[in-house]
Order: sequence, then C-alpha cells, then structure tokens
Amino acid sequence: MVDERMGDLVVFLDEGASGPVPLPDASINVADLAVTRGDGIFESIGVIDGRFIELDRHLARLEHSANLLDLPRPDTAAFAAAARRGVAAHTSEPELLVKLFFSRGIEGTGTPSGWVEVLTGDDHSAARSTGIRVVTLDRGYRHDIAQTSPWLLQGAKTLSYALNKAALREAARRHADDVIFVSTDDVVLEGPTSNVLVRHDDLFRTPRTDLGILAGTTQAAVFETLASRGFEAVEAALSVADLASADAVWLLSSGRLVAPVRELDGQSLTVDRDFTAGLLTETFGVPAIP
Repeated sequence: MVDERMGDLVVFLDEGASGPVPLPDASINVADLAVTRGDGIFESIGVIDGRFIELDRHLARLEHSANLLDLPRPDTAAFAAAARRGVAAHTSEPELLVKLFFSRGIEGTGTPSGWVEVLTGDDHSAARSTGIRVVTLDRGYRHDIAQTSPWLLQGAKTLSYALNKAALREAARRHADDVIFVSTDDVVLEGPTSNVLVRHDDLFRTPRTDLGILAGTTQAAVFETLASRGFEAVEAALSVADLASADAVWLLSSGRLVAPVRELDGQSLTVDRDFTAGLLTETFGVPAIP
C-alpha cells in the first residue's frame, strides 16, 4: 500500500504487482488481446463518498460476461480487493469511477490478465438535475437477435466499444448528448452505456434483457426503490411511440446513475426534477442538488 494518496491509478491483479500505480505510469503488454483484439470484458462501478454502488451486482455481471465469451472464470474476490485497495489509495473525491478489466491475456499463453482503474468521477450534476438530450438510432438488427445469433454476444459487456463510441459521435453531430438504440423492427433496446427507464402514470418499464441488452445494475437498484414506494416496475418490450408518449424517460448508468431525458429526437420531454432527486438520494445516497 502506498504511503500517500494519489490521483487516478491502476491496480494490477498479478501476484507480483507491488501496489497501486499512477495511471500515467501504468502499462500492459502490447500483445495482450485486450489491445490487439478487444477480446475481454469490463465493468464500471460508481463510488459515492467512498461507498461502492452495487459492487456485488457488477461482480456477478463480470462473471456472466466471462461465461458468454468463454473466458476463464474471473476471481471476483481478487477484483473486489483490488478495487477497495485502489479506492483507499486514491485522493478523496465526492465521486469516483472504478473500472474492472479482464482480458484473455497475451495470445498463445492461455493466461488471462486483469486490472482495476480508479478514476476521478465526472461532474454529473447537470445531467441529473436538468436532464440530457437523446436521439434514437437504428441498431441494425431485429429485436430477437440474442436468440437467433447468440455468437454476436449480445448482453455481454465487452471491450469492443467502437460501435458505441461511433453512436455517441453521431449523437454529438445531431446536437444531442446520448443515444437510445432501436431495433430494425421498432423495439427499444438500450443506450451505448445505459439502460432505459420509461414512466406511464404509476407504471415503470425497462426493455427486457432477453432482447439482447445488458442487464443493468443501476436499473436493478432503481427498481428496488420503486417497488418499495409501491410502484409497478417491470421489464417489457417498448416501442419508440412508448418513449414519445411517456410521462418521463431516464437513462440509467453507473456514472450518471439517473439522468432524465429532456429532449428526444428534437422533441421536449417532461423532467421531474424532484422525483429524480428522490431516486438518487434514496437509492444511491446522492445529496439533493440545491
């Protein structure tokens, strides 16, 4: 353990690793398949005032993604210990983002590699309070692709993020902040890094995970809060019309946590700031924004 806290850092899972390393000084082998093929998985975990947000759910999803990619089972206890070690070594910040990486390793060795990054969290206060602008983009396949083509790894959180980044660049070209992917047959899927939550009266719905989307850790936690309040919260198949007619729409993710959508494809949507603030405080302990 380092004697003094540092800024953004990396903790390697190798037994010989000496401890947290400043991010600019950290390196991995250029032959690692994470670098050459994007052949690996990851998780991003929010940390609020030193508290991990849904750590166990993230570790379980890491295992699930590894299984889908035929990777060895990750040592989740080692990942959790490295994450805690990294947070303890990082300078104190209101919010941190912890990323777990698990790769197939150097080609031909059969030995996976893993590491943890601890990063200073972005300021998401504006997105959480006033909302974000979103566009819908065609994902390019039908809603049932997870059943018809399981080798496409829908529902795994892989390192292959070129498509997601391209979608976000397209959103920026359309003067928007984020994206909701839609199937070719008009079924709402997910965002590049988020799950969709839609409200109609007292009914809250999110797209079903059997549609080939990533099971949301933040979404699961929000559903628990909604259920405790007496609301009905279910997985369902949603259309773009359901988004446009909703009383409210949110994107849920590990970084922003709960971000209301204030504009969809150029059309204004209602933002319930008080309700959103209540979800953030009750579910994640995020202080209300004045």
